[in-house]
Amino acid sequence: MNLSPSQARQVILHSQGLGGNVAPNLEGRLEQVVENLGYVQIDTISVITRAHHHTLWARVPGYQEENLNRLMQHKKVFEYWSHAASYLPMCDYRFSLFRKKMYASGIVHWFREDNPKMKKYVLQRIRAEGPLQSRDFEFVRKTPGNWYEWKPAKRALEQLFMEGALMVAERKGFQKVYDLAERVYPEGTGMSVPTETQFCEHLIGRAIDANGLVNLPEISYLRGHARKGVQHGIKQLVKDGLISELTVATKGIYYGKKEQIEKILAGPRIKKQVHLLSPFDNAVIQRKRLAAFFDFDYLIECYVPEAKRKFGYFCLPVLYGDRFVARLDPKADRASKTFYIHSFFPEKGWKPDAAFAREFAGKLKALAAFSGCDAIVACKEVPAVVRKLF
Repeated sequence: MNLSPSQARQVILHSQGLGGNVAPNLEGRLEQVVENLGYVQIDTISVITRAHHHTLWARVPGYQEENLNRLMQHKKVFEYWSHAASYLPMCDYRFSLFRKKMYASGIVHWFREDNPKMKKYVLQRIRAEGPLQSRDFEFVRKTPGNWYEWKPAKRALEQLFMEGALMVAERKGFQKVYDLAERVYPEGTGMSVPTETQFCEHLIGRAIDANGLVNLPEISYLRGHARKGVQHGIKQLVKDGLISELTVATKGIYYGKKEQIEKILAGPRIKKQVHLLSPFDNAVIQRKRLAAFFDFDYLIECYVPEAKRKFGYFCLPVLYGDRFVARLDPKADRASKTFYIHSFFPEKGWKPDAAFAREFAGKLKALAAFSGCDAIVACKEVPAVVRKLF
């Protein structure tokens, strides 16, 4: 099956829920979005709003933070590790057990050392007292030599979380509240640990459903432990006719589901609307893929020394229709309820027109309001066609 670059973009954006024509905001719609994406990445940076909330806001009209909180309360999603810390659909819980079993067998996640005594102590307290935060394990050392301190307890909590003994029951602010796993996941949840083959086929299926077309490096992105299994799984699924091999111009071999692609290509074209995406959005997190299909060379510069930044601390990719046309560097000052636009950089060869400006203004006002701001201030670097709107 051969696709043109424009067809590939249509498949990708519709699969990502960014093609337009979405349903109203309902909890069922939100649950559907998380399940379709496979994961929603969590990040600590909050220049405008948290990454997970931003990603869902971009796809679910009227989304508010409490909507995700309700999904957690209703046990429709859970926190665990995908390629990074993420919210995952609860229907995928049993597939998290593959990785949890790996950590429970003796592999530590962040730390070289394990501390069985501290892990036992942490479990005993949570079992007896109920859900606890890391701050509940802060102690003042009364005598020398006490083995319990905050840092070891935090490490134990995280290791037990990765092993699957603990889960995140909720968050208070942005702080995790841990509880025993069996008190968090819903009754009837599948608990059979998948084989490596099942786990890798699950990764392949989720990647294709969310992205439309993918290659081996993209499926195994930050999952080096699964690369060989994914490679074998792709070959078997192609052989069984469950997925198809695709070519996109000169971009190499990709894989997808023929019926999914044909349905998208037979449907409506990409709606000419603006999306202001998080740097951690599922559609842009894999930078090589972004460059290959959209010719958009993107880098989040908050990790770059200030003197070397080209576009700003927290530039958002600006998607217009099926093209990334600009970068926006904003900041939400919640104390003054002011949303600042520090810079706006159009891509080379593209100029914003009145139609874009209207779409952009509406989406920017919505993002500002979502971030707790009721005023927008655009700096002089922003093009006049955009700046005059505020």
